[in-house]
This record gives sequence, C-alpha cells and structure tokens, in this order.
Amino acid sequence: MTNEQIIHIAHQLGFELVGFSKAEKLKDEIEHLQIWLDRNYQAGMSYMERNLDKREDVSKILDNAVSVISLGINYYTDHRHNQKEGYGKISRYAWGKDYHLIVWQKLDQFVDMCKEIDSSFQAKTYIDTGPVLDKVWAVRSGIGWMGKHTNVISKEIGSWFFIANVITNIEFNYNEPIADFCGNCTACIDACPTNAIVDEYIVDANKCISYLTIENKGEIPEEFKGKFDNWLFGCDICQDVCPWNIKFPQVTVEKEFYPRESELNLIEFDNMTNNQFKKKFADSPISRAKLKGMKRNADFIKKQYESFS
Repeated sequence: MTNEQIIHIAHQLGFELVGFSKAEKLKDEIEHLQIWLDRNYQAGMSYMERNLDKREDVSKILDNAVSVISLGINYYTDHRHNQKEGYGKISRYAWGKDYHLIVWQKLDQFVDMCKEIDSSFQAKTYIDTGPVLDKVWAVRSGIGWMGKHTNVISKEIGSWFFIANVITNIEFNYNEPIADFCGNCTACIDACPTNAIVDEYIVDANKCISYLTIENKGEIPEEFKGKFDNWLFGCDICQDVCPWNIKFPQVTVEKEFYPRESELNLIEFDNMTNNQFKKKFADSPISRAKLKGMKRNADFIKKQYESFS
C-alpha cells in the first residue's frame, strides 16, 4: 500500500488530516507523562496511570505493528453561544452527535477499504478510548504541533479536530513533525479563568473546567466559584482565544457535528429522571457526565448567580 492510497481513502471518509509515523517506543513522552502523573495533574483520571507499557509501545497492542496512521477530522461550525441568562454553555465538541459513534464507523470503513487494496493489512484503531497517546502520535505524524494548551494545532484547520490513530503492520513513508508555531503567544494561558495551564504545554486537570464538569466524580471545589463563565459541560476558552482558530476557521463538512444544542437551561436537570436523561442524551457526549454530574454543574453555576444577586 502507498501513502497516496491511504490519503485518498481517508479523504473519502471525511478525514481532512492524514499523517504517518514509525511505530517506535515513546520513551521521552512516557517520561514526561510519568512526571505529570507524579504531580497528580491527572486528578481523578486514574486510567491514565494504567497500561503505561502499551502507551509507550504500541506493539503491545498490535504485536506486528510497523506504522501509526494519524487522522484528523474537523468538527468546527460557525455557530456561537447565545449567552442567554439562566443557560449554561456546552463545549463545541459536544454540540452534535457523539464523535466516537461517528468516527468509530468511519474507522471500520477505513480498515475495510484498506483490506480491499491489500488483504494483508492489519490494524487496531483508536479514538481517545484506549491506552494510546493520541496527541503524541498526531504530532509525530506531522498533522499538527502541540499547542501550549495541550491541544494539537493544524496550520490548515486550527485545533478544532478529533484525532484517530490506526496502528498497522504496513510500512509507509513517514512524515516529520512540523515546527511549533505558538511562538511567544500565551493567549490560552492568560485566558484560562482557573489557571489550569500551569506552564506551557502542561495542564493541571484538578483546575480544568473541562475535567471538573465531565470526568470529575466529586464536588466542584468552592475555590472556583464565580470562575466558570457559565460553562456547564466542558470548556472552550483556551481554544476560542487561539489565534490559529480565530484566523483560519474551517467549517466541517460532517453534518452530524452540527449543533443540536449549544446551551442548556440550568433548571432543566432539577426534576429530570435518569430515564429522561438517558433518552435525551443517548447519543450525545453529555451522557458521559451522567445526570448526577449535570445537576452538580448546573447547581454550581446557579450558586454563582446567587453570589452576585
């Protein structure tokens, strides 16, 4: 198989970004991850501490791994939050259908189409749900560089894209990582209301609004009262202020990413039952926070209003 054949298949399926890297051990990256873990920056995401051997060496996932194909799919739409009083904002990635459901299907098609060209093609595919350092592989494959907010940035479409990785037994011509074009810019660091970006390229999840409203299973610390800017599920501040997203936004062609709701009424969850929640958000990323989490988030934002009244 050739790079060109892979790129053609990826573009057919809606992946705007395609890169190739050699399936090598990620020794330096694992050392950096271990330091991050030792500082407890993973907060309650204990799964980050597991399967470090697989994160370091993808041959522990696919024993005959030779290459990693990194794919990027744009989810940006030009919709804006209305900022209506009494409503909480939803992170852009969760406006439409759950991206896992969309990308998993595309990855299955990708593998099938590759096997039609070469029956010896073998692959394991991931979209941020397994022990794979997806951003690291994206950077190694040259589809973007690691921004200071720790999101990967593409010169073509900014940082509004999902990353998928295909570990395969086929050898390709490999890309070189591209230069870091963040330069002296600190817009993302300066804009974070909870100071979660504790240093360039380092995020402390304990302070991150996205973590606190999604992955977090406990209460939201009172120290963040008044700092959430009405973010009910996730947060886009560090990406919204990035010059690469402001200057070069590209609207996605994937209609499933178009917004159903970008904001939700803060009282909506007060009397909602679990069954009602599951039905409404069955194929939405919002289901990840569960009803309990969304009630907690809404109550936390409402307390902010109470403190100003």
